Order: sequence, then structure tokens, then C-alpha cells
Amino acid sequence: MTEGNADDADEPVVDRGHYDVLGVGLGPFNLGLAALLDGADADLEAVFLERDPAFAWHEGMLIEGATLEVPFLADLVTMADPTSPHSFLNYARERDRLYEFYFYETFQIPRREYDDYLRWVSERVPTTAFDREVTSVEYESDGDSEGTEPDSSGADPGDGGTFVVEARSPETGRRYRYRAADLVMGVGSRPALPGFARDYADGEAPLFHTADYLERRDAALERDAITVVGSGQSAAEVVLDLLERQPDGGYRLDWLTRSDGFYPMEYSKLGLQHFTPEYSRYFYDLPQLEKDDLLADQDLLYKGIDPETSERIYDALYERSIGDRDPEFGMLATTAVRDLERLEGSYWLACEQRQQERSFALETDAVIFGTGYQRPTPTFLEPIADRIAFDDRGRFRVTEDYRLEGAFGGPDAGRVFVQNAPLHAHGVGTPDLGLGCYRNAIIVEQLAGREIYPVDRDTVFQDFDVDQFADHASVRADAPQSLSLNTE
Repeated sequence: MTEGNADDADEPVVDRGHYDVLGVGLGPFNLGLAALLDGADADLEAVFLERDPAFAWHEGMLIEGATLEVPFLADLVTMADPTSPHSFLNYARERDRLYEFYFYETFQIPRREYDDYLRWVSERVPTTAFDREVTSVEYESDGDSEGTEPDSSGADPGDGGTFVVEARSPETGRRYRYRAADLVMGVGSRPALPGFARDYADGEAPLFHTADYLERRDAALERDAITVVGSGQSAAEVVLDLLERQPDGGYRLDWLTRSDGFYPMEYSKLGLQHFTPEYSRYFYDLPQLEKDDLLADQDLLYKGIDPETSERIYDALYERSIGDRDPEFGMLATTAVRDLERLEGSYWLACEQRQQERSFALETDAVIFGTGYQRPTPTFLEPIADRIAFDDRGRFRVTEDYRLEGAFGGPDAGRVFVQNAPLHAHGVGTPDLGLGCYRNAIIVEQLAGREIYPVDRDTVFQDFDVDQFADHASVRADAPQSLSLNTE
């Protein structure tokens, strides 16, 4: 069954029928699932709903010269099925760019090209439905009993059931109803502005998140002083772009971060082994308290600055300072922006350098926050929230095979899979594009009831688990008496 346009605009709710699987949201992960299902040898009817009128991927950060941070092989399908017609290489072939890419000789493709590739796939896969904002999800159980509590297996003693999904067209207001045996949530994150800044986002003086950078860049370029807050990759790319435009703009540029420094992201070949199926499985099996502590120490695996971006920023400053010139640039770490006050066409930023315990105010004409993203629990889940299991910190409890734990239909239907749940369950690789195919291969296997795409098990040289290490090393649990294993 393929989604199409409704003919009767007067019908209050348009019934779109029943599907085996319904995807909510169309980012790269759910689009990858749609592409893999399109080529799967499985009798599965699917539909993927997206509220936007067409595919869009981080439009505000498609800066000229910015590249993808993972190799092009981390496209939607290649790591699961290199023969898929939805691969990046086939996109290059169909766009008549294969030789151009051959001579480009780099694994990291331009971010704008990756966006174009995603749009190309979204237009080819027949199961995508745009202009469909999911507003509610309910669950009708065939043998539902009141008061059933979620358990750790994700199963309910009921006889199975159906998800009833309601959606609306943001453009026309028309409402739609879908029924599905299983759901896959691929809802993206939202830009996170500090609470004290939200009321000023629409003010006369530019103040915005890096997610809106390209849309609002011109307004900032007209100012005499610009401040960027944050030290992740997005903030660094904005700083680099503003540095390169500074000679024409004549503005002062300042860069603040509460982090201890402007550090590079871990991108060594051995460090990248944390973004593998093995590490995801190892991390999942750790106690939750250990996982939470571990994540707090792994920021630079996914939050730092790409080394090439860091080098380009430094090189621009070096050249700009030749001849004892002032590059009109400042950068200060360990400094948190605590509050702001709007002036006539500018702002005072209340700042604190925490190591020196010194407070100061910085006047600036435009503020760009690279302060990350948040993943609130989608409001459309409210009708089934009492069926979903949460941990003591209000986070989804997720099984190793990416299902929400809770009281639904059973092991083979009534399942809610999650593409990009918070890191607490599967670790730092959760949002990484390179693991999208691995996760989708697992989801496809569960939907089809058999293996369709290989689920990789032995991909890196590093062992994370002692038992795996012991498979090829001389390891004994009972050490000689002269060797103490007491770690207290």
C-alpha cells in the first residue's frame, strides 16, 4: 500500500488503511530504514510520515565548504547492503558525477551533497509521505486488560493489537488516520537555546541558534560585534565562516565556551572503535549507573571540533595577525553565559569565568548559540505514555534490539522501535550515521521475523569485553597465589 493524496477534502478524517510498520519522522535513520525495506525480500507494507513538505536535513548548517564528519560509506544503505540502488555511489552514477567523485579523492563529502543525496533517496522510495504531522498515537489491544504494568521484556500478556496513528497536514489542516502493527520513531532533536535567551530570539538584534545560521546569517553580518557561544562542531563551523567573511564585514568576533577548552573531537582510528556494533553491545550490558558515569567522560568522542576545522580557524587567525595586525577576534574558555539584557540594538551578556570565579559583562550586537540539541518526549505519545516504561530519570527504557520496554501486544507485534533515543541505553554511537545501517538491520530482522541483512558481529580489532579478549588470549580467573587480584 502506497501513500497518496486524498480526494475528498470534506472528509473529517481520511482513513489511510493498515500497515505492517509505520515510521514517525524522516531523518537519515528512518529514511535509511525505508530504503532498506524497499529492497528487502519481505512482504511488509510500510509508510513513513514526515511533517515537513519535503525532505530537509540541517538546512541551517549547510555552510559552503562544510563536510560530513563520517565517510560517504555511512550512507543510508551501504553498510547493510552495498548493492542497494539507494547507495551514495549509485546517486553519483545517476547524477552523472561518478568520475567527478572519483577524482575528488576523499571519503568526507560536502555536507550539501549529502543533503542532496538524502533528498534524492526520499523522492525514490515509494513509502515516504510528507506534509503529515503525527499528532497522537493510541493502542487498541485485542486482549487488553486494564492495569497491565510494563515489564522488562517489552511484552504484554494480551493477544496483540494495533497502533492507531492520527496525523494532520500542516499546510491544509486535513486529518488522517493510519493503523499499524509496529511503529518506528525517528523523530529528530530540537535546537536548545538557554532559557534566559528564548524570549529574545525574535528581537531586533539578531539572537539565534546555529540551526538557523544560514537563514539568519545576513542579519548578523550587518552588525559591528558578533558573539558565538559554544565549542562543538556547529559553533566552530559558524566561527570559521564568520572569520572568512570578517574582512568584508568589518565586525568584531568573540567566541565563548563553558568547556575547559576548544578541544578537537577524537578522530583517531583506534578511538573511532567506540562507534561500532561491538561497543554498542558492550555498553548496553553495563549497569546503568556505570553507563551514566561513563558518558560524562566521553564528551570528546562526539562533542569536540573536527581537527581540520580547528586548523582552518587557527590558520585564518595566524594570517590575519601578520604585521602586528589585530584580527578583531577573542576566544575565552571556561566561561559560561549566565544571562543577558537587551539594549537598544545590542545585548549585555552576563558571563562568568568559573576557574577564576570572575564575573563580567560583554556587550555585543548579535549572539549565536551553539548550545546543542534536546530530545523531549514527543507529545504524540501521551495517549500511550502509561504503557511505556521509563527509568528513574524519566528516560525511555530501551531493549538491546531498540524497542521501547512497555505493555503492548507481544513479541511479534505492537512494538515501538526507536532510532535515536538518548545515549543512556546504547552509548555514544547512538546518533552516529555510521551505525544507522547496523541498527536498521536489527529492526528489519525483527519486522520480517528473519535475517534480511547481515548483523555485523566482528568489526574491530579492539575487545571491550573480558570474555571476548579471553577467546584469543591466555586469561585465567584463578591467578597464581603470588598474584593478588584484590583491587580494594
